[in-house]
Order: sequence, then structure tokens, then C-alpha cells
Amino acid sequence: MTLMKSARTSQTPEIEEVAKKEGIDPDRLRKLISTGRVVIPQNPKHSPKPIGIGESLIIKVNANLGSSPDHVDINEELEKAKVSVEYGSDTIMDLSTGGDIDLIRRRILKEINVPLGTVPIYQAGLLAAKKGSLIDMTEDDMFNGIEKHAKDGVDFMTVHCGVTMEGARLIRDSGRKVGVVSRGGSWLVSWILHNGMENPLYSNFDYLLEMAKEYEFTISLGDGLRPGCIADATDAPQLQELIVLGELVKRARKADVQTMVEGPGHVPLNQIEANVRIEKTVCDGAPFYVLGPLPTDIAAGFDHLAGAIGGALAGYYGADFLCYVTPAEHISLPTIDDVKQGVIGTKIAAHVADLARGKDWERDLKMAEARKSLDWDEMFKYVFDPKMAKEKRKKSKPKLEDTCSMCGDVCAIRLANELVR
Repeated sequence: MTLMKSARTSQTPEIEEVAKKEGIDPDRLRKLISTGRVVIPQNPKHSPKPIGIGESLIIKVNANLGSSPDHVDINEELEKAKVSVEYGSDTIMDLSTGGDIDLIRRRILKEINVPLGTVPIYQAGLLAAKKGSLIDMTEDDMFNGIEKHAKDGVDFMTVHCGVTMEGARLIRDSGRKVGVVSRGGSWLVSWILHNGMENPLYSNFDYLLEMAKEYEFTISLGDGLRPGCIADATDAPQLQELIVLGELVKRARKADVQTMVEGPGHVPLNQIEANVRIEKTVCDGAPFYVLGPLPTDIAAGFDHLAGAIGGALAGYYGADFLCYVTPAEHISLPTIDDVKQGVIGTKIAAHVADLARGKDWERDLKMAEARKSLDWDEMFKYVFDPKMAKEKRKKSKPKLEDTCSMCGDVCAIRLANELVR
């Protein structure tokens, strides 16, 4: 019995644990899960610590990692996973496309105790390409790849079920400036147009649901036609795919399968609210998982900052799950430090949005008290990178121990503490 089906009639240990962590009534959380507005990605084969994603909960953060054909180092990817968790990532996605992909995934599952997501079509396409071409992928290749990941214990999977023949034709005829930037979306559009057949992940969605029920993984409906530049944002292909995803969410809920929806992409700041509200309406409140979004195309090297700006606004308007963006976005495979910067930037964005939504104030209030007291050790407990903050203070040591080298003996708080009683 799936968690979603169990939640329709009774409480479960996972729901109770998440409710306690979130400070939400367990019965209310149970109802949100039973109606598909919250998911707890947890494959029993992996059984990571449960986290809730969705309505009324703290915004969660995901970190992507994985090898590429140009760079394969399993120990480096494991270190990226550990650093991500250390700095607050709630989930990890392994997007490996180089080396022994099975080994990388299985090592991460073994060593990391947070939910793991994957995109099985990457591996299926690469295997087909070795035999000839990725457009020669068969339906069995796609579903066998999904089942392999499920058997390993993957907790949630991105599946591009909304890329249909109609969407592929729209892309071909739309005049988009960048076209398709989703790797899985691009492969499926190419497959559909080459073979003249419907996307098997869409035409056989019921089979995917059966698999998800059997192995208890959460379906993350991928945005294969997401915009790759702000000029392409909120266009016909993107919206057509979203309408399809809304229909699939309803079918998944009817089958008692936990489902979330992935979103854009590159979106100008003035369209972020509309994008979130459209998803929440079309997909009936399904958890919304956004990449960034990036509100400018020209921040390469600093895309983690652009993503934090877009992510904070998306979170404020109702996005539930932010996929991090690193300084290496659009440039290269991220390093361990890139991963750290991406996680911290996205955690800040999520927290900023939560504060604006009236949540998670305790940490900021404690920081305010520590600053009022000029208690530096206490302050460092609440920052996102205590080690970095301590090192900066140590490198620029003030003459007065309770101040910093910015203001020294004219510190506003110090003077106020002495004179204002």
C-alpha cells in the first residue's frame, strides 16, 4: 500500500515524523498527503529520513550532482553529496552521464541519508547511443531504466511524460530563440519527430503508475519544454506541456501515486508569480519544483545569485521545492565549492521566502538577540556558513573584542547598549 493510500485512512510513522519536524498538525498533514498537495519521497529500499514537500510546509532545497562524459570521479561526486547535505540540502539528484552510472547511483544511495532523485532516461538514452543513436531507444529501454532505478531504491524520478507529439510539433514550429534546453526533453522531442510516434512515457503512463505503486517512488513530472531564455518564457510549448501535466497529476492521484510537478527555467521577474499560480491552478495544488528560476540570461558565473533572486520570489508566491543553481551553470560541471555556493544561495532564497510567508522566524529572532548582545559565538550558530563567517572575523580582528572591524568603538549597537537603557 502506498503512503498516499495509507494517508487516506490512517496515520503513519513518516507522516508523524514530518509533522513534528514542520510543527504542523499530523492529521492536517495526513489530509494534505492524501489529496496530493504534499509528498514524502521515500522508496522503502532506501528509507532516507522523511521530508515533506508541498503546501503549508517549509520550502525544501535540492542539489544536483553527477558525472559527465568529460569528467568522472565517483569520490568527488560523493563528496559533493556530503557537502550538499552538510550545508542544508534536503534532497540530492544524481544526473550522472559518464562512467559507471549504476555504481555512482548505488554508492550515493548507500552513503547519503536524504531522498535521492534521478532521471532514468539519461542512462537509457546513453545505452541506446552506444548501440547506434539515442533516437533508437525503445519503449522497453525507457521503462527498464526506470525499473532499474526503482529497484536500487531511488526515492523520486524525473520523467518527461508531458512531452507529447503535439508539444514536439509546437516546438518545431514555435520559433523559439533557444529551443529545448532540457536534456530529457530534447531527447524525447527528437525521438518523437524521428519515429513519428507518441512519447511512450505519456501513452503508457498507466504502466508507469503501476511501477511507482509497486516500488513506492515519487513521480516528478519533468518540464521537458521549459524555456531556456527569458524571451521564451511562458510560451505556447511550455503551457501546453503544463496542461498535459495537470491531467497526469489527476491520474496519478487516482492511482494513489505521489506526484510533483517541475517548472521553469528562465523566467523574467514579472512573470514568476503568474508561472507559479498557473501551475497551482492547472495541477490542483501539486507540489511545485522549480529550477531557479533564472530571471536573467546573462549571469553566467553568478547564476547562483540570479537563481536565488528568482527562487525567493517563486517561493514567496507558492513554489514548494527549489532546485539549486551553481556558479558553474551554463559553463561547466560544478566543483565541490560550486555545489556549496549553490546550496547556500538556494537555502537563503528558500528561507527568505519562508519568512515572507510567516514561517521559520525563530532562527532570525535568535540572531537578533545575539546581535543585540554582541555575542559573536552565538551569532555564528545561526548563519549559513559558520566556518566562513568565523574566518572572515579572524582575518580582520577588531581592537574591541565585542565589535567588528567595520565600526570598532563607534559600533551603533555597542553605543546604544551603553547609553540607551
